[in-house]
Amino acid sequence: MAASGAVTEEKQKLPRTAIVVAATAAMLGIIYGYDNGVIGGAQIFFSKDLGLSTQQTELVVTAIVYGEVIGAIIAGMVTNKIGRKKSMLLLTIGYCVFGLLSALAIDMWTLFGARLGLGLAVGISLIAVPVFVAESVPARVRGATLVMYQVMGVCGIILGLLFTLLLADSTWSGSWRIMLGLASVPALILLPIIAKLPETARWYVMKGRGKEALASLNLTDPDADHEAEIAEMEEIQRAESGGALAEMLRKPYLRATVFVVGLGFFIQITGINATVTYGPQIFEAMGVQSDSQKILMSLLVQVFALISVLVSMRYVDRWGRRPILLTGIAVMIVAQLMMVVTFASAGGGDLVGWQIALGFAGLALINVGFVFGFGALVWVYSSESFPARLRSYGSSAMLTSDLIANVIIAQFFLTVLTAIGGAGSFGMFAVLAFIAWIFVFKMAPETKGRDLDDIHQFWENGGKWPTEEADKVASK
Repeated sequence: MAASGAVTEEKQKLPRTAIVVAATAAMLGIIYGYDNGVIGGAQIFFSKDLGLSTQQTELVVTAIVYGEVIGAIIAGMVTNKIGRKKSMLLLTIGYCVFGLLSALAIDMWTLFGARLGLGLAVGISLIAVPVFVAESVPARVRGATLVMYQVMGVCGIILGLLFTLLLADSTWSGSWRIMLGLASVPALILLPIIAKLPETARWYVMKGRGKEALASLNLTDPDADHEAEIAEMEEIQRAESGGALAEMLRKPYLRATVFVVGLGFFIQITGINATVTYGPQIFEAMGVQSDSQKILMSLLVQVFALISVLVSMRYVDRWGRRPILLTGIAVMIVAQLMMVVTFASAGGGDLVGWQIALGFAGLALINVGFVFGFGALVWVYSSESFPARLRSYGSSAMLTSDLIANVIIAQFFLTVLTAIGGAGSFGMFAVLAFIAWIFVFKMAPETKGRDLDDIHQFWENGGKWPTEEADKVASK
C-alpha cells in the first residue's frame, strides 16, 4: 500500500519544465500588473513634471490601452504564425524596451508613444501567455496555473502602488521615471529563461512537425504516453482541418464566439479599471487630499484583492468555473451598491468618516469580487473555449472586446464621474454587473477537469454537454 501511494504521489508531481513555464507566466503577470498599477500613482507626478493638462494626462493613461487593443487584434495571428514561444520572447523584449523609453520620455508625445508600445506588448502577452500555459501544463493544474497569472498580476499592481508610495515624498520631480522604468528589470531577467523553454507540442502538431512535438512532450510531461498523445493531437487536427477565422462566425462555434466576446466586454465595462487606474482620484472625490494617503488606500484595496484571488486559485479546479465566476460578479454588484450609498448619503457635501470607510470597503469588495471571478477566470475561459486551431483567435477576440470596453472606461470615467457624480457612476456599473451575471448564468460552460480537446463538444451540442460525457466527469 505504501509503495502504491508513493507511485501515485510521484505521478502527481509536475515536470520541471511545466514548473518553469508556470513561474515564467507568473513573472510576466507581475510585469503586466506593475505597468497597470504604477500608472495610477505615477500620473500624479508626471502630469506636474511635464506640465500636462487633465485631458493630456488622460490621453497618456489611455495610451497603453490603445496599444493593448492593437496587440490583441494581431496576437492570434502572431502566435499562430511564429509560435507561442517566439511570441513570448517578442513581448518580453517589448516590456523591456518600452519600459525604459517610458522612463526617458521628455514630453507628452514621447511618453504617449512609449506607453502605446508597452500596450502593444501587453496585448500580445494577454493572448500568448495563457495559450502557452494551457498547452504546456497538465490538465489537473491548468486552471490553477492560469489563475496564478492573475494572482501575479494583482501582486504587480500592489508592487506598482508600493513603489509609487515609497517615491511619493521624493524631492526629485522626476521620481515617476523610476516608477515607470522598474518594469524593465524583470523583463530583462526573463529573456534567457524564455529562450530555453520548448515550443508547445500542439503548435508543432498544427504545423505538421510531429518529431518536434514529441520532443516537446518529452520535456513538458515525461511520464505521459507521448506517441499516443501525438497521434490523438494529429487525429484531432485532421478532423479540425480548416481553421479559418470565419469559422468562428458560424455554427457550432458562433455560440462560443458570442460567449467570449460578451464575457470580455463585461469584464471591463463593469468598472474594474476605473477603480485601479483612477483609484487615487476616486478617493480624492471622497475627500482624501494627501497624495500619499490616496496611494496608500489604493494599495490596501489591492491587498484585499490579492487575498481573494489566492482563494480563487485554490478552489478553481475543485469548485468549478461557473460557481466562482457567478459568486465574484455577485460580490461586485453588492460592492457597487455600497459605493452608491457612500456618495448618495453625502448629499453633495464632504464625506464624513463612516462614509469614507464605507467607500473604502466598497472599492475593496469591487476588486475582491473581480479578481475572485472575472479576473481569475478570464485567462481560463480564453484558453479553453476553442479547439487548438482557433484558440489564439478566440483569445484575441475576447481580449479585443475586453480592451474596447477598457478604452471606454479609461477615456471617459473621470468625465462621467464629474458629470453625474459617484452615486450615478457606480449605479451604472451595478446595472451592468447584473446584466453580466445573467449573461454568464445563461452562457458559461463548466470546463472543470476536462481536456482541452474535449471542450468543443459543449459548443457542438448546442451549449450543453453530451449526457454520457457529463456522467463520466461527474463520477470523477
